[in-house]
Amino acid sequence: MHHSIQLVLLSLALFFAGPATAQSGDVAEGQALFQTYCATCHGNQARGDGPTAEMMVINPPDLTQLAAMHDGEFPVLWVARRIDGRDLIPSHGLPMPIFGSFFEGTDVPIKVPTGQPMMVSQPLADLLVWLESIQE
Repeated sequence: MHHSIQLVLLSLALFFAGPATAQSGDVAEGQALFQTYCATCHGNQARGDGPTAEMMVINPPDLTQLAAMHDGEFPVLWVARRIDGRDLIPSHGLPMPIFGSFFEGTDVPIKVPTGQPMMVSQPLADLLVWLESIQE
């Protein structure tokens, strides 16, 4: 078998071997990103009680309850699409995060519930894996 074909097959095997967020994201980095970019609205513990939450027309949700609100499964696709701006968030009026393009960058694949890969930036993959880790 040609060397490049072997490399592609090995890469695909590694990608589909396990949960995408575990392969693509770093929990500690995700937590640090959350504290820097998200805690002002969502709170240090991601419970929707950040210092600016009371000034918002629509309060930020308790992000520790995302899985509970979606039949016990962390809604990785739903969350990723809201953070990266593919889905607009009415309370923001703009794509989230409203502070700009920080969550752009080198793309990595994550696996969505259908088993299909979705490309997201590395910072977003880190944030997703941290958010998944805090579900109650």
